[in-house]
Amino acid sequence: MFGSKQSGVHAYAKVGIETGVTAASPHKLIVMLFDGALVAVTSAIMHMKAGNIAEKGAAISKAIMIIDSGLRAALDKKAGGEIAEGLDALYEYMGSRLLQANLKNQVSQLEEVHKLLSDLREAWNAIGDSPAAKGMPAAPAKSAPTLASA
Repeated sequence: MFGSKQSGVHAYAKVGIETGVTAASPHKLIVMLFDGALVAVTSAIMHMKAGNIAEKGAAISKAIMIIDSGLRAALDKKAGGEIAEGLDALYEYMGSRLLQANLKNQVSQLEEVHKLLSDLREAWNAIGDSPAAKGMPAAPAKSAPTLASA
């Protein structure tokens, strides 16, 4: 009548992810893509070190898909100009490195892509935390108290 406990857990997790996606801002969606790619690359590293060939390949394929069909596809090259063009080239480079890592079983290439994704995620979060990114005017700079006002 009911599925296994494990399938219930997966269904619950899927609903949570879908709910998070529908409620997320465009900025948060990009963060979620970075998170998914980072998890996939981390999983690939773990499986490569353990010699789990099929799982390694699946994790690398997932990372490539997220980078190409998610992060690259989200770029607006007209509005983003040189920055978007640079990110597009970087995403293409990451996909190539992931493919080479898979073919040559090189953990160092996976670690390189993980570092690049981590740095980009951190920068993206910094942009999202700024008042301008949230559509709010920047707070006026506070001047240091002077001796006269202290």
